[in-house]
Amino acid sequence: MKIKSISLKLLIILSLTILIFGMVFAGCKAQEEPAADQGFNTSSRDMDMVEEEESFAESEVAGEISEEATTADKGIGDVPVTGDRKVIKTAHIELEIEAGEFDEILSRLTNLAEQNGGFISNSQSYSDSEGNITSGNITLRIPSNKYTSALEKVKDMGTVKSTSSSGQDVTQEFTDLESRLRNYEVQEEVLIDLMAQSKKVTDTLEVQRELSNVQEQIEIIKGRMQYLDDLISFSTIDVYFYEPEPLTTTGWGFVESLKNGLRGAVKVLNWLAAAILFTSPLWILAGIILLIVWRVIKARNRRRARKEQK
Repeated sequence: MKIKSISLKLLIILSLTILIFGMVFAGCKAQEEPAADQGFNTSSRDMDMVEEEESFAESEVAGEISEEATTADKGIGDVPVTGDRKVIKTAHIELEIEAGEFDEILSRLTNLAEQNGGFISNSQSYSDSEGNITSGNITLRIPSNKYTSALEKVKDMGTVKSTSSSGQDVTQEFTDLESRLRNYEVQEEVLIDLMAQSKKVTDTLEVQRELSNVQEQIEIIKGRMQYLDDLISFSTIDVYFYEPEPLTTTGWGFVESLKNGLRGAVKVLNWLAAAILFTSPLWILAGIILLIVWRVIKARNRRRARKEQK
């Protein structure tokens, strides 16, 4: 009985020991798990921060690239492209002026162009049947910001018979030219670097040939841009001005009628003389034919007369 009681006590003590050990182990495990979770969360936050920093850095780089592209789109040589319309303005005016004022109007038009910071690109004068200069054509190049006021001053110099004006928008063409120019300039830089790195003569010649083509295109584009920029900066006013033709009256006197009659007779005689000279070969040919016919008829009549006498 004593042995059984001792064994029962040992079994109870052993069970309690195992139960206590299990509870302690479970408590330690529960403490370790939050710590592990805390470490995992910390590393996740670190990863999120790294990703945010990388994203921020990428956005900054993208912003810089976008800013450079925007700056490049503004134009080359401080010429604005976006926001400014590039329009070529042209006007044509037909102006009737007072008699004897041709030289004065010509001088006023020239002074108008010079006073507005422009110039005369073309000027032509025409004379009448008596040799007096009474009409002409002049082309004024006026800064575009003074185009309207100058046009009104030209109209005030005489009586406007006809007028027309036009505006050609070349903004798109100018923008395309700038884009092509940037592309060719990038190609030029690349080809220059390649030529510097080339070690073979054949490679150098090939790069040099391509570089020459690219540089030629650059010069063509720059020339076209300069031409358009000149037309945009200075508007064109083409003026044709003239004095009225003098009125002529026809008299009804005897002397005037006699002169007109003599002029008519001389014209008729001149026409007849010209017609005779022009048709003289036909008259000569006709005379030869008539002479031959007359001799044939005369010879036939002689033969008839001889037969009748026999």
